[in-house]
Amino acid sequence: MNSGENGFSLRRLRALNKKEFLQIVRDPSSILIAFILPVVLLFFIGYAINLDTSKVRVGLLALDGGEKAKSFISTLQASPVIDLHPVLSQESLLREMAQKKLRGAVVLQNDFSAKVIAGQGGAAIQVIADGGEPNTANFVQAYIMGIWQNWSLAQSQENAIKLTPPIDIHTRAWFNPSTISRNFLIPGSIAIVLTVIGAMLTSMVVAREWERGTMEALLSTPITKTELLLSKIIPYYVLGMVAMFLCLIVATTIMDVPFRGSILVLCVTSTLFLGCALGLGLFISTATRNQFNAASATLLAGFLPAMIIGGIVFEIASMPLLLRLISRIIPARYYANSLQTIFQTGFVPELLLTNALFLTVLMLFWLGITAKKTKRNLE
Repeated sequence: MNSGENGFSLRRLRALNKKEFLQIVRDPSSILIAFILPVVLLFFIGYAINLDTSKVRVGLLALDGGEKAKSFISTLQASPVIDLHPVLSQESLLREMAQKKLRGAVVLQNDFSAKVIAGQGGAAIQVIADGGEPNTANFVQAYIMGIWQNWSLAQSQENAIKLTPPIDIHTRAWFNPSTISRNFLIPGSIAIVLTVIGAMLTSMVVAREWERGTMEALLSTPITKTELLLSKIIPYYVLGMVAMFLCLIVATTIMDVPFRGSILVLCVTSTLFLGCALGLGLFISTATRNQFNAASATLLAGFLPAMIIGGIVFEIASMPLLLRLISRIIPARYYANSLQTIFQTGFVPELLLTNALFLTVLMLFWLGITAKKTKRNLE
């Protein structure tokens, strides 16, 4: 379709897209951001950020040398989640906890065995946790109490005492049965990658044209505003989709993250999110006309909100009300949630369609104000 010099022209659009692709190929920073940075971010988030529970170093101060105390200590040592470190005195225990060498401690009083025999073992054990890290302190408390309950049950059976536990627990984790945090973090990190590519690169593309003086040359040609915007969107959309597939291949093959969803649904969702990111980047670039200011604004408006309140690492439901409300206008929130669902669960129509609706609204908003802001003059 060609409507003449004053209308929309596919020939001019092809020429502009060719120019943009050549600029991308000849710019080492674009290649670095598009192909190297995604892999680096995946490995960094997947391996450096670890939310899995691991062995906790716990001190042991045993003031009782009886058989019951030795039996309980053996149970502690056999636990896969406790790294037991015996200490000789209370002063040593407190000193090592203050130096962060221990995350918690178990103290067995000198009457431990006697109280266990008398059925009062719970009063003879003391659990101390380092409250400097509240989550770790809760883990220490839960681990020790679980070990204590299992040991008490075993002792009652050895002594022919019938003890029926109040509840029989069988744990099952849905969708991520291995409970490996990497399976949750890696899909969400793809939203970070596309935010960098979509918003960060496009935020500098128009600003670079103004700084180099090539924008004046472009505006002196018969190109329309639609052609100008599409020439800035199409190349970086293609770049973003290539980076997304690169992340998908790395995640599923090298990092062994399961993918249970549909490639088509993933492409549609990624397209909607890239529309939001590209629109945001172009709006910032058009408004600032300076690469440094554009990059700084994109970092504050795109990357940091996506990382902190996008639900990729931190649970949105646990955030204050104000941050939960702000997160509703962050496209990465809906894209990361969709990615985690597609990877771990598959196709969940209600959730994915709701996220797609929000992404569509945000995409139309950012592309709309970008089109309104873009002018065919030098003002």
